[in-house]
Amino acid sequence: MTEAAAAPSDRTRVRRIAKNASYDSATLHAIIDAAYLCHIAIQDEQGAHCLPTACWRKGEYLYIHGSNGSRLLKRLMDADSCVTITHLDGLVLARSAFNHSMNYRSAMIYGRFERVDDDGKIAAMEAFMESLVPGRQAEVRPGSDKEYAATTVLRIALTEAACKIRGGGPNDDEEDMDWPAWAGVLPLKQVHLQPLPHPASTAATPEYVSRWSAE
Repeated sequence: MTEAAAAPSDRTRVRRIAKNASYDSATLHAIIDAAYLCHIAIQDEQGAHCLPTACWRKGEYLYIHGSNGSRLLKRLMDADSCVTITHLDGLVLARSAFNHSMNYRSAMIYGRFERVDDDGKIAAMEAFMESLVPGRQAEVRPGSDKEYAATTVLRIALTEAACKIRGGGPNDDEEDMDWPAWAGVLPLKQVHLQPLPHPASTAATPEYVSRWSAE
């Protein structure tokens, strides 16, 4: 069952094509869980920056990680930022050039990141590995104390967020309906390709690798 929609804040309220907006947790979780990357916009003394980074969700938080010396990570704890995720699902071709569109699922999250303490860092990083490839964490060499000590994990609460989703075909003007141009949707999707084993790998192929290209 979809959770009840939360009331949007002033900065998350979708004003353009508001009917495409969603503020419920289930929709937000699904968009985050389908993503490998997010983009984070920040402002500092050198201007505006929008940086891509790996992300994952655990409960009601979105997590990222990086080197202790990362300029981005330090800035994220000092000021609010905006996190965006977008999945492109199709090109929508209308009879008029100005009525073309795209089908998509997107999310915007506002707030300030906080550092995950040492007690929670290992669990958070293990959750990251499982979000990438379920089953992988149990097989790989665990991180060392030195590696964890050199890594910062941050999280941002999902309490101030908005999703916007567009689906369906073109919305042509009535006067364009007889124009002799093809109209419809060119669907797009992310595809898992055949795994490429490392030449020096001697380990048996695990199930999560075998099923990768079938998903």
